[in-house]
Amino acid sequence: MQLSAVLLSSILVFVPGALAAPTARDLTVSADVGISAAETGDKLVFCHFMIGVVSNRASADDYDDDMRHAHAMGIDAFALNIGTDNYTSTQLDYAYESAARNEMKVFISFDFNRFQVNQGADLGAQIAAFAGKDAQLKIGEKVFASSFAGDGVDSQAVRDAAGVDIFWAPNFRADADVGAVDGLLNWIAWPNNGNNKAPTGGEALVSVADGDAAYVAALGEKPMIAALSPWFFTHFGSEVDYSKNWVFPSDLLIYRRWMDILASKPQFVEMITWNDYGESHYMGPLNSSHTDDGGSKWANDMPHTGWLELSQPFIAAFKAGATDISDYITEDKLIYWYRPTPKSLDCDATDTTMDDANNSTGNYFKGRPDGWDTLTDEVFVVSLLTAPGTTTVNTGGAVHTFDAPAGASAFSVPFAVGAQTFSVERDGAQVLQATSLKEIKNECPCGMYNFNAYVGTVPEGAADVLAQDGLSNFATGLKVACDPQPSLGTTPPAVAAVTATLDPGTPAPTSPAIRRRR
Repeated sequence: MQLSAVLLSSILVFVPGALAAPTARDLTVSADVGISAAETGDKLVFCHFMIGVVSNRASADDYDDDMRHAHAMGIDAFALNIGTDNYTSTQLDYAYESAARNEMKVFISFDFNRFQVNQGADLGAQIAAFAGKDAQLKIGEKVFASSFAGDGVDSQAVRDAAGVDIFWAPNFRADADVGAVDGLLNWIAWPNNGNNKAPTGGEALVSVADGDAAYVAALGEKPMIAALSPWFFTHFGSEVDYSKNWVFPSDLLIYRRWMDILASKPQFVEMITWNDYGESHYMGPLNSSHTDDGGSKWANDMPHTGWLELSQPFIAAFKAGATDISDYITEDKLIYWYRPTPKSLDCDATDTTMDDANNSTGNYFKGRPDGWDTLTDEVFVVSLLTAPGTTTVNTGGAVHTFDAPAGASAFSVPFAVGAQTFSVERDGAQVLQATSLKEIKNECPCGMYNFNAYVGTVPEGAADVLAQDGLSNFATGLKVACDPQPSLGTTPPAVAAVTATLDPGTPAPTSPAIRRRR
């Protein structure tokens, strides 16, 4: 997908070395009961779900695990992204049926990569077909519907064809006619240059909060759907007709964005996404049943559900109107992520994007993804602790130790090639420890540039691997032989021998400060 909004400009300064993000404290987790009906003003959390990659699902049963998992995290509704495919209505039927029996709500989000702006009546007819189903999200008595892009569609034609009151919150630009809508979605969940790319050559960086500000100013008293996403990397070459190859600077984005949301208190949040594997911002499981658009080449062995676990307490805090989460964290946990290779690694000789390809969108670049130099070679760690502790990262033998307060805190350290080990000590005793299954290597995975993130947790979660349907186009476009199957295994590598211990450093810019220790 591509960005579609008017943005303001601001400059984000990246500070080298070990960085720390703000500290969050105070949250109640209450995901046990789904919403029966939403009232005007209720705070709700949605997650964008791509119907376009689940044409292989055969019944509502195939949606049950997704619905249960999302509900357990505190997500209220899936935004069901649809195009004009012949399987769309069937899959919507399945999704609505599953949601109804799993305490979830759903609503339709029309993807204008497939729809045309002269199809307002068609949108309304689709809304009408599902408006009466039990799982349909409503605000008061209004049927909720949204979109990806769609500027120029006739909103009145949508309403007329729907034949019911609708809460229409599309992803129009911030300078749209807000009189025609009930709210707007700010899709732009990643820092960018204001033109759908990462900033380069000294360009000012437009933050996600800048985009929010433009929408809030335009909407007045009407609600904005604030977008949140953890990552963005896509790497399609000439093997497909939708070639694209770029990243947005992400790093500690998801943690910082949740902090923004707790402070700004929008009415709605939309997590992007549950299952867009091709753009690497999936937060749902790899084993969620789906087809393969070719993104398996960089999604294989790269689980992301740790970002859901990170989000769970923030979701509850958001709904409670809290900005402080420590009181409601009930168990110690670390969530960590990193890219699998240094960004300087040269894979040009065997990468899948070195050939000429369709570039009608302007999103195709050869070799390293556009924006690669805005990313940092670091390990990112979020500590969710019931009491203060000492968090240690051993990255390839380089050891970094931080004082972490009770609640949520985050920091990053420069990564080193080798095994990645994480631990927490408290009162002289180790309370958490694990070594990641994924080493950082100076090797091109399957011959490619892979700027996706590996996300893990301590304690470790259950294994999460792609099924065969999700690997069906794995080999397409590869220049080297590579087995189309998960390869992480279950036994982590040996802990890297310590080669360096970080000297004490200056306090990081957090509140309270997190200090580096020997």
